[in-house]
Amino acid sequence: MDSIKVEILSTKLIKPSLPTPPHLQCYNISFFDQIANKEQVPLVLLYPHCNNSITDVEMDERLEHSFSKILTRVHPAAGRYADDECSVICLDQGVPYTKAKVNCKLDNFLEQVARNGHDLTVLLWPHDIKDVDETNLFAAPIFTVQITKFECGGLAVAISISHPVMDGFTTMSSIFEWANACRLGTPIEKINNFLSFNAGDIFPTRDLSRYFKPPIPQEGSKEDIFVSKRFVIKEAAILKLREKFANFIDSGALNFQPSRVEMISVLLWRALIHASEEVNGNLRPSLMGFPLNLRSKINLPQISKSVGNLVIDVPVIFVPGETQMELHHLVLLIRNAVTNIVALCAGASSPDEIVSHVANLYNGSFQAPEWGGNDDVDKFTCSSLCRFPMQDADFGWGKPSLMFFGLKDMNMFWLHDTVCRTGVGLQVDLDERLMPAFESDLDIKALVEHF
Repeated sequence: MDSIKVEILSTKLIKPSLPTPPHLQCYNISFFDQIANKEQVPLVLLYPHCNNSITDVEMDERLEHSFSKILTRVHPAAGRYADDECSVICLDQGVPYTKAKVNCKLDNFLEQVARNGHDLTVLLWPHDIKDVDETNLFAAPIFTVQITKFECGGLAVAISISHPVMDGFTTMSSIFEWANACRLGTPIEKINNFLSFNAGDIFPTRDLSRYFKPPIPQEGSKEDIFVSKRFVIKEAAILKLREKFANFIDSGALNFQPSRVEMISVLLWRALIHASEEVNGNLRPSLMGFPLNLRSKINLPQISKSVGNLVIDVPVIFVPGETQMELHHLVLLIRNAVTNIVALCAGASSPDEIVSHVANLYNGSFQAPEWGGNDDVDKFTCSSLCRFPMQDADFGWGKPSLMFFGLKDMNMFWLHDTVCRTGVGLQVDLDERLMPAFESDLDIKALVEHF
């Protein structure tokens, strides 16, 4: 078929349906926002055509009006960074909202993605973020939206968020509530305050030079080329994996039942270690960042619904010759690393002490020359969005059939629930040199299926 092309039909600014009151017009970002990655993070949700009575015009109106209502509850999303980059001025400047159409059916699009690579999904990203990078991030809008219609009536709902203000919890909560408001036609006064805006008060911004060593170069350079692929881990494969770990428990090698995410993460990690060994000719050290949502892990119930980046990357380290590569050894590394940092933060007597623990953690691994600053160390992130509500984001025509995550500028695994919630969706972003060896790993072949 002809090449896929997306035509932009219109772009406007969607503003909160009610003005942001004066006392909320300056939103202070937090310490955790300061240390978040300086990037735009796109997300694309795909919806097949659903035969219902909603016309295209009515669907457009519902999407826009409900989004405007939700912005009254997430007012920083419609604001802009202040010059100091430590706060957001919330004067209802608006969210860029684009309507577009694509010259193919959704099934045809997915066939081409499966055949030619995930890079095609970039066509569905909000078009005005494609030239945004760290050099102009703070001049760009904090939230952008693009709605793209397929010839079959299917729909792509794509958003992009500025990471220094919104993390996965904030983003997914906003999308879920937007979908509910769209589907149910909820009046604005009935939309609950599902987020709070106090993280900057509890963890105010700081002079980072007092806490952190000078930053190391970010992974990835102009020479690196990353590719993305999607897989599905079905329930049967997860059950087999659980049986394997049950044997470790029966033998006394483990004294706990690993979670589904822990089991999958260690299998992916070991396959990546093997792939690197095949590509580089030697077994290399490996540093995995394991993102941990602190909202439910520390004794600060007031942050349970806070906007922002209340997440830390827990470093998990593999050392050739010192670390054993059996799955139960690797899962113990993850469990112990997470347990230790949770215990430190939960036992802290104040937010300042939590900040000190986080700074020590980062300085000891991600910023250490022998780890984060060493090109001979493989670095990647394994991020789980399982149990987040995005899979239930039903705007009125069903739940999303597929989703794609952005970035593709670092080695990263994304995990999320499948539609039926019995399996796990997996997006793999890897250096193109590693992907063939990773895919051919016997454990990976037994675990995953192409979507």
